[in-house]
Amino acid sequence: MSVLKSLTIPEELLNLKDVKIIESIVTRENEIIIRVQSTKKEIPCHRCSDMCTAHGKGTPMKLRHLSILGRKTYIELTPLRGICKKCDTTTTQTLSWHKRNGRYTTPYEDHLLLSVVNSTIADVSLREGISDTAIQNILDLRIDEKMDWKKIKKLGILGADEISQKKGYQSFISIITSRVEGKTKVLALLKGREKSTIKAFFESIPSKKRKTIVAVCCDMYDGYINAAREVFGESVAIVIDRFHVAKLYRKALVSLRKQELARLRQELTVEVYQSLKVAISILVKKQERYTSQEKQTLESLFHYSPALKAAYRLARQFTALYNTHQRKKTANKKIKTWIKTVQEKEISCFNGFIATLIKYQDSITNYFINRNTSGFVEGLNNKLKVIKRRCYGIFNIKHFFQRIYLDLEGYNLFLNNQSVTA
Repeated sequence: MSVLKSLTIPEELLNLKDVKIIESIVTRENEIIIRVQSTKKEIPCHRCSDMCTAHGKGTPMKLRHLSILGRKTYIELTPLRGICKKCDTTTTQTLSWHKRNGRYTTPYEDHLLLSVVNSTIADVSLREGISDTAIQNILDLRIDEKMDWKKIKKLGILGADEISQKKGYQSFISIITSRVEGKTKVLALLKGREKSTIKAFFESIPSKKRKTIVAVCCDMYDGYINAAREVFGESVAIVIDRFHVAKLYRKALVSLRKQELARLRQELTVEVYQSLKVAISILVKKQERYTSQEKQTLESLFHYSPALKAAYRLARQFTALYNTHQRKKTANKKIKTWIKTVQEKEISCFNGFIATLIKYQDSITNYFINRNTSGFVEGLNNKLKVIKRRCYGIFNIKHFFQRIYLDLEGYNLFLNNQSVTA
C-alpha cells in the first residue's frame, strides 16, 4: 500500500463508539484508510462474560466502512486481547460496531441492506465492489428467514393467497399476511398451497397471537378456507373476498354478452349491427353504473337482447348489495331473493355462479360483519411480482421472504441508522 497523503478527519464524522482516530491517509489507489484505537478498557470473556485481564493485542483488522467523498473507506483496528482467569481462555475484544470475524462495520452493513431495498443484490454488488455472496451472507445474518413472533403484537386481519413461483409450471407459493392499523406484514411464504401446509402454519401461530386475529380473508380455494376453519373454529370469521365474488358474476355476464352479440351478428343486417357498436363499447367498459346518455344508447341494444338487459340489471343489483351497509342476516335474505329472481327470469348464464354462491354463502356474507376484504393481499401480490421480475426470479423461498421483508421494512430499519450502532 502506497500513501498519497494524510487527512484530518474529525472523530464526530466517523461516528463509531469507543475509538479514537490515530491516523487517516489516502492511498494511491484512492482509498481512505482510517487507523483507530479502542478506548474501551473492558474485555468480556466470550464464554462466561466475566471481565478478562488485559493481555496484549490481537491481529490487525481492516473493515470496510461508509464511503467518504466517494472513496472506498476502511477502518484499521488492532483489537485488545485479554485472559479470563475463570475459563483460562484468551478473548479478543469486540466493539459494538463490528462482529468478531467480520469484514465490514455495522453501519456499512446497514448501508448495503438499505441499498438492496427496491434494487437487486447484483446491482449493489457492482456499485460497491462486493461479491453477491458477501451481500447475501449479510442478509442471512441480519434479516430473519421467517417471522419472529416476538416482533408481532397483534395480527388483526389475516390474508391468504398464492402467486406462481415459476410461470407455466403450476408451482405456487402461498402468502400469509396480516393487516393491522393500515400496515401489511408478510407472516410466511409457504411452498405449495395444500391444506396440510396452510393448517400447519396456522397451528404454529402462538396461542396469544391467535387471540388477536379478527378475520381470515381469502378467495374460494377450499385449502385456505378449511385450514382456517379447522384451526380457528367459530371464533374467527372466514371472509371470502368480495372482489373474487364479483369476478365470477361479471365473468358470467361477459360470457352471455359474447353469446348474444354472436347471435345478433347473424340475425341482424350489417347496418343495424353496426349501429349498435356504440352501445357494445359501453358494455365492454368495466363499469356497472352508466350516465343517462349511456342508458339511452344501451336501450337500442337491449331492445334486441332482453336477456342481456335482464342480466346486466341483476349484476348491478348484486353490486348494490355489496355497496350497501347492512347486517349479515339481511344480506343472506337478499341473496336468496336475488337467486330466486334469476331462476324466475331463466337467466342461465348465472347458473355456475349461483352454485358457488350457495356453497360458500356463509363465508361470503361474513363480509357484512365488518366489511373486511383481502384487497391488501392483492396489492402486496403485485409488489411480489415486481420483486420477482426485478430479480429475474427468486426460487429460494427463504431468500424471497428476506427480500420481501427488506422491501417492506428496510427504510424503517436502516434509513436513519446508517452511521451509529448502539
